[in-house]
Amino acid sequence: MTRRVLAIADHSDARLALAVERFGQAKPQRMEIIRLNFIRGPKDVSRKDFCELLRRILAEQFPDETVEKISVSADLEHSFWRMFARGISRHGQMFCVFLAVPPFESPDAVESSLTYALLWFDRARQSAAGARISALRLILPEGKSPALSHRLAAMGPRSPVVVSELDPLSERLEIMDPCSSVNTATWLVARRETQLLLDRAADDLTPIIALAPDAISTHASPQTREVVLRFRGLAFARWEDGHIYFDVHGLWQQLDARRELPLRQLILNLQNFRSPLASDKRHPLYRGQTERWLQSIVAQDVNRIDVCLHLDHLYEQVFAQAGGQHGILDLLAVTRAGRLAILELKASENVDLPLQVGDYWSRIRRHQ
Repeated sequence: MTRRVLAIADHSDARLALAVERFGQAKPQRMEIIRLNFIRGPKDVSRKDFCELLRRILAEQFPDETVEKISVSADLEHSFWRMFARGISRHGQMFCVFLAVPPFESPDAVESSLTYALLWFDRARQSAAGARISALRLILPEGKSPALSHRLAAMGPRSPVVVSELDPLSERLEIMDPCSSVNTATWLVARRETQLLLDRAADDLTPIIALAPDAISTHASPQTREVVLRFRGLAFARWEDGHIYFDVHGLWQQLDARRELPLRQLILNLQNFRSPLASDKRHPLYRGQTERWLQSIVAQDVNRIDVCLHLDHLYEQVFAQAGGQHGILDLLAVTRAGRLAILELKASENVDLPLQVGDYWSRIRRHQ
């Protein structure tokens, strides 16, 4: 549930009353948050049990070390969330920092775990007061380390990270080789496949593009054999095997002679509301797919980002597959000196951005 808080109407130790605004509605509403006796949820209990399991396994596998700290509590000031267990173990005058992902967390938690492990490593070094930290252990669920192979490879050979996989049944840690996926099947979608699809759809889509040629762009998807029409990044229509479908209040309808007027009205609404000059900045058409809007602006003139990038060689939404993992590069460009350049765009702050770009770059560099 998402609400915009306008004011605090009333508050006490037991209750917080807020004046809130619901998305798309101008009339304010009242929301009350009431304190109840705190009861741990099932996942909170599981995280606590996981910490005890992890403490026991580390004590058995590293008997010369002492776990001095382990926690799953949130520390938002330093960007630490409850989904990870983090801690410090000691061996004599040496310390080892570790971060573990419980087996019940999502794939997104696994992908972002390396970023948070490095943040925890840096935080521990700042708090160590001169003590020496020898390594950073990243502990993942069994079979999940290949998801981070490209990010680890992008960090280079001097990385302090030691990756292990945890088998909760046998209660053992197995150290993994980050380069073990060197023979993984990997490929990129060739530009010619995209262009062939665009050429097939060109005759059908040209009349629609002519309604707003400066704002509408086409994006081919060879994986689904579709061509998507976007208005400043927002998808509003798609072409599939000679048929055109467009979005009407969240439902996709096939375009025919009877539905030309609703399509024109949709484009008119997009021109009014999805514009940098629009007065209603909270309208759904304005707020939708903000990163795609940013991408469309950059694609119009990539030299706004870097004058060294070549205007004639810019590719959007490049699909890169590696084994069971795939990624979509926002923009792939070429410098005037012949070097490849990846542009990853975010419309808001994202702590995982540097390693995500490193992941994409290692895939592209390998194909190069």
